[in-house]
Amino acid sequence: MSVAWLFPGQGAQRVGMGAALFDRYPELVRQADEILGYSVRAQVLDGAEPGLTDTRHVQPALFVVNALTFLARREENPDPDFVAGHSLGEYNALFAAGCFDFATGVRLVRHRGELMGRAGGGGMLAVVGADPDRVAALLAEAGLDDVDLANRNSAVQVVISGPTGSLDRAAAVLRGSGVRSVPLRVSAPFHSRYMAEAAERFSGVLAGVRFASPRLPVIANVTARPYPADGVADLLARQVDHPVRWWESMSHLLERGVTEIVEVGPGRVLTELWQAVLRCPCPSAPPEPVSAPAPAGPPDRSPDRSPDRVPAETRTAVRRPSGAVAGGGPAPERLGSAEFRRDYGLRYAYLAGAMYRGIASVDLVVRLARAGLMGFFGAGGLSRDRVEDAIRSIRAQLGPDGRFGMNLLATPDDPAAEREMVELYLRHDVRVIEASAYTGVTPAVVRFRFSGAHRGPGGEPVAPRHVMAKVSRPEVAAAFLSPPPAALLDRLVAEGALTAEESRVAAVLPVATDVCVEADSGGHTDGGSPYALMPAMVRLRDDAMARYRFPRRVRVGAAGGIGSPESAAAAFVLGADFVVTGSVNQCSPQAGTSDAVKDMLAGLDVQDTAYAPAGDMFELGARVQVVRRGTLFPARANKLYQVYRRYDGLHDIDAPTRAAIEERYFRRSFDAVWEETREFLASRRAGDIDRADRHPKVKMALVFRWYFAHSTRAALAGDAAERVNYQIHCGPALGAFNRVVAGTELADWRRRDVDAIAELLMTGAAELLGGTSRRWTD
Repeated sequence: MSVAWLFPGQGAQRVGMGAALFDRYPELVRQADEILGYSVRAQVLDGAEPGLTDTRHVQPALFVVNALTFLARREENPDPDFVAGHSLGEYNALFAAGCFDFATGVRLVRHRGELMGRAGGGGMLAVVGADPDRVAALLAEAGLDDVDLANRNSAVQVVISGPTGSLDRAAAVLRGSGVRSVPLRVSAPFHSRYMAEAAERFSGVLAGVRFASPRLPVIANVTARPYPADGVADLLARQVDHPVRWWESMSHLLERGVTEIVEVGPGRVLTELWQAVLRCPCPSAPPEPVSAPAPAGPPDRSPDRSPDRVPAETRTAVRRPSGAVAGGGPAPERLGSAEFRRDYGLRYAYLAGAMYRGIASVDLVVRLARAGLMGFFGAGGLSRDRVEDAIRSIRAQLGPDGRFGMNLLATPDDPAAEREMVELYLRHDVRVIEASAYTGVTPAVVRFRFSGAHRGPGGEPVAPRHVMAKVSRPEVAAAFLSPPPAALLDRLVAEGALTAEESRVAAVLPVATDVCVEADSGGHTDGGSPYALMPAMVRLRDDAMARYRFPRRVRVGAAGGIGSPESAAAAFVLGADFVVTGSVNQCSPQAGTSDAVKDMLAGLDVQDTAYAPAGDMFELGARVQVVRRGTLFPARANKLYQVYRRYDGLHDIDAPTRAAIEERYFRRSFDAVWEETREFLASRRAGDIDRADRHPKVKMALVFRWYFAHSTRAALAGDAAERVNYQIHCGPALGAFNRVVAGTELADWRRRDVDAIAELLMTGAAELLGGTSRRWTD
């Protein structure tokens, strides 16, 4: 027989609660009084000021009574097998599990109560007589997408949160369907997207607390699973703006063999909910739902800017990968490198890579950051002004310490553009870049990496900026895994781009902080096999570490083809310290491309991509992987490259071929394209015009390059007239993901928030790897 002790949350308070406990633990009561600045005894037993109505004062009072009740019970009974608490009660469960002492608990709930008490602009509504799925469906049918399911208490009791006007409409909708609802006397829409600002501020409070690992299994409200050893601060912050999944939590206890519960605190609410769960347990207690809070803002903001517009319980209705055992694997928070997660402040060893021209958008980057993850903004192909606007927008939403990265795309035919982009990043103090499409180390990359480098107090080399280099060839990886060449450092010092001190530090550190091995991916790709590349690159990293004896280990990540839990799991088995997704994020509400493209992407299978010439490296024959289903771009782009290779200039092209290109591909003459191209180059790269005037083949390449820019613009804009020319960078990972989510809510791309994608891939990978897979965890 297993026993669980359950701690009630706000709503269980009453004057006179815990009357026999205050004299029993006078020292703890004194500590609480000193921290709070008033007599808790008088507040609780006599109803004295500040009373038991304001959430700012109710939370500490209830924590104190629950804690004293626990201590009294523990003196006479053995420890339970599990502990859990409803909302505020979870702090008592963690106290019971030894994660922090009594005084720390009082301080935490005081801060929590103050932050939640400042929130406003909405309320909560208790719904009785309908399960969460039905409530969610009724809200969705009524278009009430600004109301969240805040507490999933049982099969017949749900609490919803949202703006006051929307809750009034929700009550009418529910009443019309025969479902009873009761307004709760609360000051704000707790456990909903509207608490995102409070959650973010509380995260700062939690960052200053040292938590011990739970000595007892504590079931978390956010995940309905036991707390991981190192996840207390993260889950407590997320609890503020995430649903309380009590129904799933209690159902999980049933699955774990719990037959008896004890309610440790005032009232019998949790005892009654336990009885309800015994009568009707949750059909499945799924892993944690989508984990990102929405941007802070007024409750009546536009629905299509609300990350939680899809109810959390519907977004987890995804098939488990074959062979996965729920709860049987390591926590997803432990996959990969702990140092990597710590350096970047991430929940998972997971990044979302940049997709050019802002497809990896500001919204995408911000959404991931608020979910405790990180993405790279797709700066490639954008003007410096647009990139600067993006940095400012991200910083405005995330604050000066928000986690994000920027892409730095190699521009071998325009090194000045690369230098200017690095100048922009340094001016805005960008700390992390994704260096992609590089064939070697450049001065601009080295300048970014070592700007601000210095020796620490103990003489250790310190470089505050991070470079994640995407590589697919060993010789390129080797360059990034080495210190910069001495001649290059000397040149940068002579130019004033680095100081002598920065150069000396650079000489003992690798160019890359992290190396990401890119296998068969969307966009620029060598079409490599991860099974060959990953082990080779890991050995290359190990050789570099042995040779140069860097003070910190360079991490090796995996990208390309990661579109299913199985592929993410395989990456960790192959030795990846982290994974980077790409194509799967393009088919999400946050991606900065057209709905027309997303509709196409949602229908792809694994075989629906092809290789085409890369427009930015057309003459070199570099390739990108693109969508071939529903567009003629791959065939036409390859034809243009064949023509380029065959002829010396536009004047040499035979009449039928010229007519086909002008009439069907371009829908305008070569002369018209050249005039448009010349106008573009005149303000940016006037030297290219001179070269084109002297060399017909150069002019032909520039004219053909126009098609690649045109096809990208058409796709981004969703120009229906140009659908056959859409250039959409994409790898087979998206087809794999489409198969994973087929027949579920996530089959609709409008429900594929980028953090939901991350959650599915990482939790699924953890389950697949199984409980004995210590090799690829911390």
